[in-house]
Amino acid sequence: MFSSEGRSQVTGTPADQPEPPEPPEPPEPLRAFVDRPPEAVTFDYWDTLVCVRSSGTRKARRMAVRSVLDDVAPGVDDHALEAALDAAVARHTGHWHANTQFSPEDGAVVVMETLGITATDGVTTPAARHRLITAFVRAAADLRPDLTPSVGSTLVQLRNAGIRLGIVCDVGMTASDVLRDYLDHAGVLDLFDHWSFSDEVGVYKPDPRIFEHALDGLGVTDPARAVHVGDLRRTDVAGARASGLATVRYCGRHDDGATVPEGGPEAATGQMLIDADAVVADHAHLPTVLGVVAT
Repeated sequence: MFSSEGRSQVTGTPADQPEPPEPPEPPEPLRAFVDRPPEAVTFDYWDTLVCVRSSGTRKARRMAVRSVLDDVAPGVDDHALEAALDAAVARHTGHWHANTQFSPEDGAVVVMETLGITATDGVTTPAARHRLITAFVRAAADLRPDLTPSVGSTLVQLRNAGIRLGIVCDVGMTASDVLRDYLDHAGVLDLFDHWSFSDEVGVYKPDPRIFEHALDGLGVTDPARAVHVGDLRRTDVAGARASGLATVRYCGRHDDGATVPEGGPEAATGQMLIDADAVVADHAHLPTVLGVVAT
């Protein structure tokens, strides 16, 4: 990745420079969809539909909370605020691995507790605490993160092929209504027939109930006629496969390793995570993998 300012001005290929790599082999359709495409495809959200690194949520949340703290608790320094935000992320990660719900409001409460701002602190009022919670929860509402490359045109192509589209998303500390607004602003929300966000369904992936919610909403009675596309093996691949869906791992933004991540309940076993039925680095390959475009 580099900007136009960093692009080489050398033309041709000098003898002392290596030949450019061969282009990758075109993907082949999954065997289950050689004769006909799937009825439905569900997509993970972060780093599958929308780029995490473009979102700027941490900076926006820090600024929003700081603006309220300067009014209601001016003694809080930047180091303490960063530590409080880190504590909220760590608490959410623990709940995510344990598959117990943790809402954006819960994250705001962790930040306040870490900073010593509580209902019994004798200083901050209920109104001030409400302002802090609102600032934390709504901080990312006006951001406009980027879609992952090629995903918009790929969604259109799949939709035009008669495939029903859904979202299966583990919500962190940005609520699902904000996440839908991002897609709406990007012009792709209406391409989806159904969505299953964890803060509305009540469970995270890999729990089969969130995939069942998606299949029910998409009108799919046979899970083998559906595909889930996501970037994480533990949640997207393992969860969808256990629920009977075919799986595609998208590695264009994040190439998830096979080792169980630290902090998860499976980490002590040292097991390796299974991979998907297919792996793509570019969403533009999905129509071929799903049998929409002949090879």
